[in-house]
Amino acid sequence: MPLVVLDVREDGTVTVTVDGKRLDPDPFAPPWRRSSFGQIIVRATNDRTTPARVEVREADGTTFTDIIAARSRRSRPEPEPEPEAPAGPVFHTVEGEGFVPGEDVAVAVVTGHTDAARTGTARALIDPAGVSVDQAGGVIEVILFGRVSGTTIIRRVP
Repeated sequence: MPLVVLDVREDGTVTVTVDGKRLDPDPFAPPWRRSSFGQIIVRATNDRTTPARVEVREADGTTFTDIIAARSRRSRPEPEPEPEAPAGPVFHTVEGEGFVPGEDVAVAVVTGHTDAARTGTARALIDPAGVSVDQAGGVIEVILFGRVSGTTIIRRVP
C-alpha cells in the first residue's frame, strides 16, 4: 500500500510525495493547494484503483493519517441496443390554386383548434415551448394562406 504524504505550508500550498517520490501537478498547472486533495488522491492511487495510506502534515506540526480505500470495481453496464435508424424524413406536398402569381404564401401547421365566441372572435394561446405537431390519428392539417389574395387552402396530410 503506497504512502502518500501531503506537507501543507503556511501559504496553503502542498508538497506531495508518494513512497518518497515527489508528485507534482501537471506541467503549467498551478501548485498543489489544500483544495487539490481530491486531484492528488486520484493521481496518487491511479484513479482510486489501489488503496493508499495518506498522511497530512500541517504547517503547525499536527499530523493526520487515514486510509483511502480503492473504489469497488463495478461491472460494465450492458450496452444499450442501438435504436433503429429512421428511414429518413418523409416529405408531403400540399398544393392549392387561386393565389396571385409570385405572392407570398404563408404555410402553417395546425397545432390545435379553438371555437369562436358568440361575438365572432376567436382566440388561441400559444406556448412556444410546447408547440408540437398534433398527429392524433396520423393526420396533420396544413394551411396555405395567400398574403395578397387572401386565398386559404386547408389540407390534411396523412
